[in-house]
Amino acid sequence: MSQLDIDHVSLYLGQGSQRFLALQDISLSVAAGEFVCLLGPSGCGKSTLLGALAGHLRATQGSLSLAGQTIQGPSPERGLVFQHHTLFPWLNVIDNVAYGLKMRGIAKPERHQRARELLEQVGLAGFEERFPSQLSGGMQQRVEIARVLINQPRVLLMDEPFGALDALTRLKMQELLVDLWTRLRTTVVFVTHDIDEALFLADRILVMSPRPGRIIDELSLTEHRPRRHEVLTTPAFSRLKRHCLDLLRHPDTTLPLDRLSPLGMAPELSAERLRFAV
Repeated sequence: MSQLDIDHVSLYLGQGSQRFLALQDISLSVAAGEFVCLLGPSGCGKSTLLGALAGHLRATQGSLSLAGQTIQGPSPERGLVFQHHTLFPWLNVIDNVAYGLKMRGIAKPERHQRARELLEQVGLAGFEERFPSQLSGGMQQRVEIARVLINQPRVLLMDEPFGALDALTRLKMQELLVDLWTRLRTTVVFVTHDIDEALFLADRILVMSPRPGRIIDELSLTEHRPRRHEVLTTPAFSRLKRHCLDLLRHPDTTLPLDRLSPLGMAPELSAERLRFAV
């Protein structure tokens, strides 16, 4: 059953002579509990689309809806995680995580209990009294994710949340996110320009063209759960990576990969029909 629906959305940004088309005729649906990655080059409109789903940007044409209700502005039902954390530096970890509950009038003992439970899930038990400046970048992002999840959003919107982290921390955070998603089954829309990240995380990858952003291909990876990063070195995933690279380099000439699955190339699909980037 569809939870998020985007129907023929186009979106302009800027004013006057600076106005430009950022998104062009985007249509897609995201099922409840699905993990979808938006993959595309920098400047293609990935974050713009996420901003529209969050309710911070209004579509020029078309509509966006959650569970049949038109998205008209920000809501805790659609939690947004940015590349750089937005934690309050004057609050400690537990009060940062519990802040949304405080704004809803929930008593301190209850909100701290729920915050502790989430901090344990993200591997930060024992850090409740620390301040953001006392944490590493990966730990800050764990707090950020917990702060969003405590509001129990229907959809988790993630805008390259691990892009500023070092390579090893990034891998660990990807595995943590998959583990959280496996347990919570929150719908996730995840923006990235990293092909390996998309292949590791997603049920489905939507590849976007350079600006104006359009959906130019869709890859399903639902057969492979649970995953570890070793899967990215298998021949099947290497084929998918080459196809994604080709799409990003040559979006208008690359053949669809409709008969190539992560399990391998279908016998009837000859290699000559696919032009992979080297």
